[in-house]
Amino acid sequence: MTPYSQHNPFKKAIAEGKVQYGMWLDSTSAAVAEVAATAGYDWLVIDAEHGPNTVQTMFAQLQAVAPYYPASHPIIRPLEASKALIKQALDIGAQTLLLPMIDTPEQAAQVVSYVRYPPIGERGVAPAIARAARWSRVKDYMAHVEENLCVLLQVETRAGLENLDAITRTPGVDGIFIGPADLSASLGHPDDVAHPEMLAVYEKTFKRIRELGKAAGFFGGEPALTNKVIEWGANFVAIGADISLLMKALDERLALFRK
Repeated sequence: MTPYSQHNPFKKAIAEGKVQYGMWLDSTSAAVAEVAATAGYDWLVIDAEHGPNTVQTMFAQLQAVAPYYPASHPIIRPLEASKALIKQALDIGAQTLLLPMIDTPEQAAQVVSYVRYPPIGERGVAPAIARAARWSRVKDYMAHVEENLCVLLQVETRAGLENLDAITRTPGVDGIFIGPADLSASLGHPDDVAHPEMLAVYEKTFKRIRELGKAAGFFGGEPALTNKVIEWGANFVAIGADISLLMKALDERLALFRK
């Protein structure tokens, strides 16, 4: 079995309904990514939508996490779900993509086509210069890669929520991630992801995603909310972000001495 082209343990785990705990990486630091990988998080999102990551910093973080694969699985969230950025993320070695702001089934079908090679998709072909194919050393890369690419779509607007069933049913979609910050703002509750109306939305949404046979994801943060969404069916859940945890630790350490 060749690495990366034929094995994605994260995809297998969420398809089986196992709860996978994740961490957001926004620091752009390969060192921090490696420390997170050694901590044992099931998945790590290298975030280029809101984090200031470039292709170079994402590349370095994938390399930093690689020695701990498959115990800690890297996921790339590109700036947007565009054809060029998806191609770039896949070529540098991402197996799993978290794609933001998906509002319609047409968008969902389009981004699925971006991860697949012709003739069934639109991904550009260049395995000879791609880390993903180990610069052509993985001889069967193009034949097997699509079996184990994992496509996660973010539903985070009112429009996306209204189209939830059709988006979730799109062939090639492995999971739906509910973005609580954007969704709560879209539904009229900015800065209040735990508003009672939002809790009702989460419960209904997660149960429906799982009924449709797909994995369901969420950015939890607060343990009480995280535990609730897991009870409702969320099975890949981010439980923190590197920048936030670092800031908290720095504040707490200084407070021990400056009273």
